[in-house]
Amino acid sequence: MESVFEWTGFGLGLLFGSFLNVCISRLPEHESIVHPHSRCPKCGHAVRWYDNVPVVSWLFLRTRCRDCGQRISWRYPAVELAVGLWFAFLVDRVFAVGNASEWTNLHPPAAHIYGDLIGTAGLAILGFLLIGLIVMDWRTMRLPDAFTLTGIGIGFALTCVRAFLLKPGEGDIVLNTTRQLRLSSPGSFAAQGNVFMTGAEAMVLGRVAAICGAALVLLAVRWAYKAVRKRDGMGLGDVKLMAMIAAFLGFWPAMLALFAGVVAASGYGIVLVARGKASGDSKLPLGSFIAAGGLFAAVFAQHLVEWYLGLLLP
Repeated sequence: MESVFEWTGFGLGLLFGSFLNVCISRLPEHESIVHPHSRCPKCGHAVRWYDNVPVVSWLFLRTRCRDCGQRISWRYPAVELAVGLWFAFLVDRVFAVGNASEWTNLHPPAAHIYGDLIGTAGLAILGFLLIGLIVMDWRTMRLPDAFTLTGIGIGFALTCVRAFLLKPGEGDIVLNTTRQLRLSSPGSFAAQGNVFMTGAEAMVLGRVAAICGAALVLLAVRWAYKAVRKRDGMGLGDVKLMAMIAAFLGFWPAMLALFAGVVAASGYGIVLVARGKASGDSKLPLGSFIAAGGLFAAVFAQHLVEWYLGLLLP
């Protein structure tokens, strides 16, 4: 049963990956992703429906266009496979935490299951966006607002829905006069006279702070670089990308994504310089590395952030 769901997720991911290829090709050029239909970028011929099956058609055509014979980039099946594997991984993750079985019962699932499902859907959307941004920034040095700003809106909206699904009293923060931080529900005897924030308010306002904080971190770096070097060293697209990751994952996972992205970009730059293919003034697609760091954070942030904070706060 589990493998059936994983293969279903993989197949669905392939379809979304095929659509993502359209976005990657057209959005940086400000073209419509609806019209015209898929076409060969070399000869302009429309792609037949049977030549548009994810991965399979690329292999069947032996990586070449049916009409002009020009080679079809390996990027197309790579993107489709990446999204397919990401979706399959998320389905496997649902089963790993033991929640999927509750959806197979006849009775309505508990409220927290809806929250978990929304969280998983959010990770699926985030992966779709990040994989697209990795490729787009690598190819064009652009991070389209259609992905970053839309992603911020979707991530925040999903957070609001999850906040709405919290149980009464869940996540409430109460700070009493003895400076003890404890949980309580609004309207309870313990909460009277205390300054408190409901769980929903804490989740929503915390995510707003995360989005603004992540953006401000990169804005500060951008301003500092410009003050020292007298030129722009980072685009605003990277700032929006960081805000998007924070909208889905929160502040500290976004910082982990930034750290992982900067380390990877630095390593890549050192290799290029060592091979004589770049200099200290060469531009790198930092957004691609930050987006890849976002995928890393989506998978490992919870455990790594808890481990790190445990070192700071024993």
